Amino acid sequence: MERSVPCTTVLDMAFRSRRLEALLGGRVDQLTYEQVAALVDVEAAAEAEDLDYKRELTASDPKGKEELAKDVCSFANHTGGILVVGLAESGGIPSKIMDLDVANWDAWLRHLAQVIGSTTAPPVRYEAYPLRDPDDPKQGFLILAVPRSAHGPHAVTTPPVKPSEKVLRYPRRTGSRTDWLTETDVATAYHRRFTDAADRGQRLLDVEREALAGIPASNMPKLLVTMAPEVPGDMPINRESYERHRGDILQELFFERVRIGSRRLIATADERTVNYQYCELHRDGAGAWISGLPVQVLSFDGTQYNYADVNVLVGELLSMVQHLATHARDRAGVSGTMLIKAAVCEAPYRHPQGPPRPHLNPMLPFRIDQNDKWGTPRVALSTQACAYADAEAVALVDDLADGGTELVQAGALIADELVQAFGIPEAAFTGRPRSGSPSSR
Repeated sequence: MERSVPCTTVLDMAFRSRRLEALLGGRVDQLTYEQVAALVDVEAAAEAEDLDYKRELTASDPKGKEELAKDVCSFANHTGGILVVGLAESGGIPSKIMDLDVANWDAWLRHLAQVIGSTTAPPVRYEAYPLRDPDDPKQGFLILAVPRSAHGPHAVTTPPVKPSEKVLRYPRRTGSRTDWLTETDVATAYHRRFTDAADRGQRLLDVEREALAGIPASNMPKLLVTMAPEVPGDMPINRESYERHRGDILQELFFERVRIGSRRLIATADERTVNYQYCELHRDGAGAWISGLPVQVLSFDGTQYNYADVNVLVGELLSMVQHLATHARDRAGVSGTMLIKAAVCEAPYRHPQGPPRPHLNPMLPFRIDQNDKWGTPRVALSTQACAYADAEAVALVDDLADGGTELVQAGALIADELVQAFGIPEAAFTGRPRSGSPSSR
């Protein structure tokens, strides 16, 4: 497979989507001709808000140029997506291979770049991937991958083929169809474009504070992970999307309830236990997750403590970070970096942005300790209790959502700073990457 990036502005990274990668069998920039051909008659591969098919791409006449501009703008103005050219569809489902007959791929790709650059404003960024038929290299498919844009809204600037009234020419993908933005939608999108450069650190604090305000009174230790994208995404919330996201959250994250809040989804579980889970997934891709830490009560030097094992804490931390990053990437279309903050506290009111101290008893000091090298019994390794500790990191959303080495490295960085507040040099947890060597997934 050859790779071409005929963008008016080169992309910082390839378009990524966990849903599409699971459907297609690999990353968009690594697909083969055979993988795309195998989509024929696959109902799960039906057109959706992030996937469209064209049997051909005629970008030489006014109608063809308008359609191409509309297709790429609609993805860029929503959550991003891919356009597969060379597959006919019936009822939205791929039905027949219609190989593109292009003897000179490079010249054709340059033509597409010129058309997109001149018919969209601001020019839409995209990546093009020609997939040659192994039996006939002059034929094959073309994939256009369009990430969600931080520079929207993108307009179609080519003259309309058909006269239209009250259409502002700003398309956006909605389900498997393309709609046009209203004047209010356009004004809102422009406002977001000019405010996106605001301090993301403040956004992180706002998300954290709102989550703390949503949990019930408690005097038990909590782990709080908050994330905010450097460039905000957009997760439209309507009846259709809510039902889809609700099903995913209940199935994948094992929450018990999902409800709609102000520009967010709110998920909860274990509401009557000390392991209470509370998660807010914001429309812009930000998120906060508060987890009740599993603890034991131990006595040390005549004092009782709430005790959490470092392996349990880090395991929860990594899972929370990965799932919040997956929300940002796959529901809100975020790309680029995420700001991450993790905090542990002996009770929510100990958090600087936490609620007032509740009239609940008992409340014990909090420690994080580890097993000894033999695994038995538990040995107090921390030198002090700590009421509150936090740590921050920055990482690419794709690396966090994909898991593996990068996720573990980010988790180790955060975990080290957290446990150092308890007098432990580093979090020697299971699966930690050693210096100079990759970690296990």
